[in-house]
Amino acid sequence: MRVSWKNGGHVFSATAALVTVVLTAAMGTAVADPAPNPTQGPAQIRPNTVKRAPRAVRPLPPHSAAVASKLAGWAKAQRSADQTRRTRPRAATVTRRATGPAAAPRLRLAETGEPTTLVLYDTAGPYGALGELYATAAANLAGHFGPVTAEPVSSYTAGQVDQHTATIYVGSTYYGGAIPDAVPAAFYSDVMTTARPVVWINNNIWNLAGHAGSAAFAARYGWDPTSSYFAPGGSVGDVTRVDYKTRALTRTLPAGTDGGVLHPHILTGGGHPAVTELAEAVDTSTSPAGRFPWAIRSANLTYLGEIPFTYTRETDRVLAFADLLFDVLAPATPERHRALLRLDDINPTAGSHAAELRATAEYLKSRNIPYGFSVTPAYTDPLGAYSVGNVPQGVPPWNLPQSVTEVIEYMLANGGTMVGKGHTHQYGAVRNPYTGATPNDHEFFRAHLDADARVILDGPVPEDSAAFAADRVTAAKAAFTSVGLPVPILWSTPNYAASATDYGVFGRHYAARYERSLYFAGVLSGQPVDAALRIGQFFPYPVRDVYGSAVIPENLGNYGAMGPNSNEPPRTAADLINAAGLNLAVRDGFASFVYNSGYGLPVLEETIDGMSDLGYTFVAPDGALPEH
Repeated sequence: MRVSWKNGGHVFSATAALVTVVLTAAMGTAVADPAPNPTQGPAQIRPNTVKRAPRAVRPLPPHSAAVASKLAGWAKAQRSADQTRRTRPRAATVTRRATGPAAAPRLRLAETGEPTTLVLYDTAGPYGALGELYATAAANLAGHFGPVTAEPVSSYTAGQVDQHTATIYVGSTYYGGAIPDAVPAAFYSDVMTTARPVVWINNNIWNLAGHAGSAAFAARYGWDPTSSYFAPGGSVGDVTRVDYKTRALTRTLPAGTDGGVLHPHILTGGGHPAVTELAEAVDTSTSPAGRFPWAIRSANLTYLGEIPFTYTRETDRVLAFADLLFDVLAPATPERHRALLRLDDINPTAGSHAAELRATAEYLKSRNIPYGFSVTPAYTDPLGAYSVGNVPQGVPPWNLPQSVTEVIEYMLANGGTMVGKGHTHQYGAVRNPYTGATPNDHEFFRAHLDADARVILDGPVPEDSAAFAADRVTAAKAAFTSVGLPVPILWSTPNYAASATDYGVFGRHYAARYERSLYFAGVLSGQPVDAALRIGQFFPYPVRDVYGSAVIPENLGNYGAMGPNSNEPPRTAADLINAAGLNLAVRDGFASFVYNSGYGLPVLEETIDGMSDLGYTFVAPDGALPEH
């Protein structure tokens, strides 16, 4: 495990965390999986079900309801604190001028080997829990490059900056007024004196300038944070876009959740060091739209005017941050753009359209396109949603029939990489949240539909434990073995939702997860995990995440309608291609999408052609594992 954290003065490895940091859940009787019955098969499934529209992968919610409810309060608090700072007299002014050009970031590492990252985050104040979640997101991305150490900024000790290739500070708490500054003076001093790159995100950059003296800060960095504000004219405006490397990245925040983007006061004249604008915020609340720097760099300091992890989507400004990490952790990385395709939701019912699946595999072979395909090896419909006469079927669940295994064998021999996707891809004899049948529902998390048919994640299943997850994984592996298929080395969590405990189990059984994932408060800090405080995250490149697992990117989503019970808009081939185009902003990134063969070949061909025309090269999933 490559991620470590500090808690209470001790440094813990993530391996230990997976043992000691467990999800507190109500314990119940585990649902036993009866022995497979290979004599049962797809013939018992109601005929119209095999022709139903392929169910699309549901997008992962960016935040849990508990986190989303905090964001409006957090944004209001930030705007209020910014107004107070803007209207009070300034404590210092710029009196000295720089006499030379800005020093370029340099690494001066005595050691050799892969880069290391220190991630620091805020924990103080009523919204301190958000700091850990955002630090988790930053640590996951930094996990693409090498080992990561994460800890509260309040735990920082002198000299740590120089022990790492680069440092990321996520300033989520606005220090001042009722919340005393929790950033140690040693960190402020080290940032000003080190040659190592520092990435500073959002709040408290003005406190750094105040500690050093605004004149000294201006002399080194060429701008003045003490006169930089989120709402310089009294309003944060409406920044709906961030332009980065010719790419117009989206920024979409719900009403009331925008804390603003800091407008940096860049000094001109008088020999100030040069400040490089890395990305530009576009404020569409005015006509013409207002423009100001979203991210800047001078000397060793890279500054982002907001936290880029709120309400992200496939085309979001978080891509700029993901790419900027190359500048500080792997600046010599050459441009390279790879694509991944995963065919989804193959299960025992696929026998009814095995010819369709075979045709898709033959097409991909003809194009020399490697791909992944996810398989759920056991089928069950305990509520009879898709059986003749609504009689429960698949109890006990049957294994993959011969017609399906033959197609899988062809795919494995002709460019396909199999990915295990749960055991039954559903949970018990309940709607969770749709039909209770494979492969519609969640297997490791409870969920329900709200009044608007949106999927609401409720939390881990009642009997969640390492033993429960291991039993499901073991049963899935046995199902593959029983029909003579190899056990997959890659895993995709059904509907992308599991507990921190479950992710630890998956990591011990598989080489990598190929998916989007949930991340919880408590995992990074070593505190008891709070399943209600979580974020969802996907990646534009492979990472080793805070669970210690390799994660293969799935960052574009899927083609298709969301299904009859969802009000999510459809995603077209044009949507996927557009998202792939924006992901070109990441210099060594991926365009990874999911497709169901039930939608036919023309759309798949359109998508593959579109991504190929953008310059992407398709690779096999196991070729997209992290390189460290």
